Formats: sequence, C-alpha cells, structure tokens
Amino acid sequence: MSFVFSQTREFEAANEKYAANFAKGDLALSPARKVAVVACMDARLDPAKALGLEEGDAHVIRNAGGRAIDAIRSLVISQQLLGTREIVLVHHTDCGMLTFSDETIREKIKTELEQDADHIAFLPFEDLKQSVLDDVKLLEKHELILDVPITGYIYHVETGKIEKVQRV
Repeated sequence: MSFVFSQTREFEAANEKYAANFAKGDLALSPARKVAVVACMDARLDPAKALGLEEGDAHVIRNAGGRAIDAIRSLVISQQLLGTREIVLVHHTDCGMLTFSDETIREKIKTELEQDADHIAFLPFEDLKQSVLDDVKLLEKHELILDVPITGYIYHVETGKIEKVQRV
C-alpha cells in the first residue's frame, strides 16, 4: 500500500482554533429557517455561503450531483422529526456528473477494483437544467416527502451566482 498524505493533522489543528472561541453550542436541534438544502458535494460549492446560511439555519444534505433520490432518507428525517418545511435543490455548472455514464464508471470499477457495481445507479446526467427539473418533480411526487415549497437552482461555479430553474 502506498502512502497517501493525510489532511487530518491540519484538520485537528484547525479544529483547536475553532473550538477555542466556539460560542454556538446552544443552537436548537431543528433548523431555524425550517429549510433543507440538497446540494452537490463539489468542493467549489459552499451552500452556506452561496445561500447566506449560518450554523443552525438549515439542513444541508450533500451528495454527488446533489441528486434528490440519494437524499430521501435525510429529507424524511429532516421533515418528520426536525420540522423542515421547504426544500431547495442546488446543482451546478461544470459538474462531474455530466462527464460519465453508469456504464463507464461500472467498467472502471470492474477493471480497477475487480468488483461488480451493476446494482448501483450512479445517477449521472446529460442536461443540467433537466436534472434539476427531474429532481424537483421526483420530490413533489414522492410519497414520503411532504407537500412543501421545492425550488431548484443552478449554481454557476464561474461567478458564484445562483439561477432559479423554472418549468417552461
């Protein structure tokens, strides 16, 4: 096994500084703004900064592509147990999910790891706007998701701006 540089020491040092002045230990368990945000895990997207959120404001659920189906479990818990009553989806430009298909990643896994990943839907997409519309529709029709406002956005990694995606 080859050595890979770990970030853990830097994280631990940063946490010492953060915890030294920490004053938010009394925030409520439920998000103050009663919103759940589903966003892509892309490192160029900081949902809190992009949407003006502070600690305690919202649940932020992240996954590859910001796909709604991957977030259902967390959204149900967020709504049923922690009181959120709005959902915001954030996909973004230049997303890695636009660069492959299920077949290409499955073949890569088979070749490099000698494992079968045919049972996994990796959820890539070819059309960014359509992916947002599809995810909004999925949540609106899902039997476990409450009838709440659901808004989809595209975050532009080049400018930091969000663009509301509307049905035509």
